[in-house]
Amino acid sequence: MDEHPVRVTVTDDLRRNRWTVFFRYIPLSIPLIVWLGLWGIAAVIAGFVNWLVTLIAGRSPEPLFDFLASYFRYATHVYAYVLLAANPYPWFTADRGYPVDVEFGRSLPQNRWKTGFRILLALPAIVVTGALVDGAPYSWDAQANGGGGSMSFRTAGTGVAVTVAFLAWFAILARGRMPRGFRDLVAFCLRYAAQTYAYVFVLTERYPDADPALPESFEPAPPSPVRLTLDDDPRRSRLTVLFRGLLFLPHLVWLALWSIAAFFALIAIWVATVVSGRPPAGLHRFLSSYLRYAVHIFAFLALIGGPFPGFNGRQGTYPVDLELPGLEPQGRWGAFFRLVLAIPALAVASALDGVLVVSAVLAWFFSLVTAREPVGLQRLGAFALRYHAQTDAYAFLLTGRYPYSGPATHVADEQLALAE
Repeated sequence: MDEHPVRVTVTDDLRRNRWTVFFRYIPLSIPLIVWLGLWGIAAVIAGFVNWLVTLIAGRSPEPLFDFLASYFRYATHVYAYVLLAANPYPWFTADRGYPVDVEFGRSLPQNRWKTGFRILLALPAIVVTGALVDGAPYSWDAQANGGGGSMSFRTAGTGVAVTVAFLAWFAILARGRMPRGFRDLVAFCLRYAAQTYAYVFVLTERYPDADPALPESFEPAPPSPVRLTLDDDPRRSRLTVLFRGLLFLPHLVWLALWSIAAFFALIAIWVATVVSGRPPAGLHRFLSSYLRYAVHIFAFLALIGGPFPGFNGRQGTYPVDLELPGLEPQGRWGAFFRLVLAIPALAVASALDGVLVVSAVLAWFFSLVTAREPVGLQRLGAFALRYHAQTDAYAFLLTGRYPYSGPATHVADEQLALAE
């Protein structure tokens, strides 16, 4: 696939000044937000003119293109600063070279029909942008478990980037550094937002790319003992897509019953690990199967996977699978406070649930029309599912490795290539 013309580059070194972070929102960000709002009024007017001219001439005029590109570059700088993805004060210009920067390519010819219906065509991308950055414009709650507390889909309107920035504020004050996973996740959200608004304001005809692991933006993720593998053909049967919710009902019942046993197993594994420093093998296998089963069925529900999953949670039986580690020693104190330690990861997982719901709904409509799962949405959903699985594996004491929030390399390269 050709490189997207709107690209975000990250040169940030993760170091943060605690004082500027402490006062990041009041008063440091206020002048930036005021200036961005004033500039935004002119950008809206310029955007309408740019749409009109492109509709007539089939191309964005260079002066309008450069003005709008400068505005969205500055907006990216400001959001990166406010959301703690970058450290230097961006001041009031859109100069290149900011640690989280964006390039918009150049003005190219565009299809007049697509330009005429640009706002309608952009609605799915705008919804995804809302879930990633500011928050989904709705409140939706579906608890799909009994007592285990695993894989619940919940969104209360808080965006991923806002959630991460809130957590990062405390982490930076404690350590003087931005966690790399948090920085890269915010940068991905800003990249998708920049691509969306470049599409809306007719700077490019290329649709935003929801794939969170494009190689030009982020470093590879550190190896994790909890890995999601994606080995699925994106083609979908319209009939099974149409009735996907009904097909999920038997799994919902079985998950609820299994969750009751998982709840008691979770208590038992916690007590045993706190006492001995190592989870019992039988409980580890039981909870691993339970968590793998949850990944299989929610991948099916969210259209990340196509086939109907089995009911046993056995590894290698579903194209969207979960690799979990074997038994490993764990610190008793870390096990004792595991649920407290997992709270930040649970907050990020909850925000990513909103992204998973949005991507699933959009994929449902798209698959009904085209009989194919959009590759970008499939990978975005796989990333959200992977992070939630890593969080649950940590909370369930299946691993002592904290979940990694960065979006890069969430599945193997050869598996990503299958959907091309």
